Amino acid sequence: MTTPYYQYDLHLLQRTLDELLDCISAHPGWHVHYAIKANANPLILEPVRKSGLGIDCVSGFEIEAALKAGFNPSGIVFAGVGKADWEIDMALRNDIFCFNVESEAELEVIQERALIQGKTARIAFRVNPDVDAHTHSNITTGLAGNKFGINLDLLEDIVARSMEMKGISPEGLHFHIGSQILDMNPFAELCSRINGIQQKLKNTGFTARHINVGGGLGVDYGNPEDNPIPDFRSYFDTFSRHLALQPGQELHFELGRSIVAQCGQLITRVLYVKKNPGRQFAITDAGMTDLIRPALYGAYHRIVNRDSSGQPQKYDVVGPVCESSDIFGKDRMLNEVRRGDTLAIMSAGAYGETMASRYNLRRLPGSTSLEAD
Repeated sequence: MTTPYYQYDLHLLQRTLDELLDCISAHPGWHVHYAIKANANPLILEPVRKSGLGIDCVSGFEIEAALKAGFNPSGIVFAGVGKADWEIDMALRNDIFCFNVESEAELEVIQERALIQGKTARIAFRVNPDVDAHTHSNITTGLAGNKFGINLDLLEDIVARSMEMKGISPEGLHFHIGSQILDMNPFAELCSRINGIQQKLKNTGFTARHINVGGGLGVDYGNPEDNPIPDFRSYFDTFSRHLALQPGQELHFELGRSIVAQCGQLITRVLYVKKNPGRQFAITDAGMTDLIRPALYGAYHRIVNRDSSGQPQKYDVVGPVCESSDIFGKDRMLNEVRRGDTLAIMSAGAYGETMASRYNLRRLPGSTSLEAD
């Protein structure tokens, strides 16, 4: 297959899904919605759907992709701070499970669109819990200064108002504090914050039918071969131990990266080895247009030379895009790199292909699975 392309290990994906489902099997009221923004490739969506997961969407286009892939609308949750009217209308027509509402202004528009259609919109209030996830600033979503969610000081009034609104059925509380979180303490802190919020909301007469704690569980980018499946057990145990659910309440999760990151690799070919005084560059045919995480977040991905057993040398692995940030890794020890060698950029199953662009008018990367090779 022509490089660059994404290669997905569907056997590893299934093992990951099986481990996840085993961890929640003792909790019949717990449900996982796959965050489709992590990877919307049909190769990925089919085994996710067959495993019985729902879908977490943040755009109408993602809802369309989920429906096309065969997911039941009753398992679709719709989040995002900027839902357009057409997206709300489509979600209402398809009778999705829930809108995660992020502001009073959005609540008013959802009511307006629901009344026009003669529908009742099931909603959960996305609350900004002001919990520091201690992760990269660009993927932190639960601090008071972030654009996401309803401020705690406004929550009671908005909940009380929603209970009087025609066309609106307030049913849940939604939270999400960030991504690539490996320390369970922020999740425990989130549980404590939710417990307090639930007690406070009793003053309004509102008891949520479900609590949605979002996702955020991270993966081991540094050593993916030894840790291909994330620590689901510690993650779910944290909520089991610290979250005080009310009688009959369901608990929902929105996991993306932890499900698919490790099953994907970006495969690229070396175009040139360029030597400067004190540095060597392995210039590949993949660029930041194919995998933007290193350029956008300074993210680390392990890189492996598939075609060489030569003595390890130090390289900067870079792409062809006309940007100085088009770098996959600096000072990487790789088996001697030659023109034409194939490099695998690991842990690229999440926020890789789905964030690809056509900057420099480059073509989008292709995809395949190990089963297809």
